[in-house]
Amino acid sequence: MNLEKLVSMVSRVFFLGGFALLGLALIERIANATGYTILQGKGARLLEFAVVLLLFVIAVQLREMKEELRKRS
Repeated sequence: MNLEKLVSMVSRVFFLGGFALLGLALIERIANATGYTILQGKGARLLEFAVVLLLFVIAVQLREMKEELRKRS
């Protein structure tokens, strides 16, 4: 497996994981608004982890776009 495929796979996993954590954090926020809790108040930490994962994915995608543009010119 070459590096390009590995980076693509990791990017996809982080993308899906980030959105899953984001969804879970939103569900926790809605549950807290109604007076319940699912994760005992750890929803804010999940949101932080989701943002970090998604920022990593954005950085990797921008790097891939830059390399693609460099190949074309």
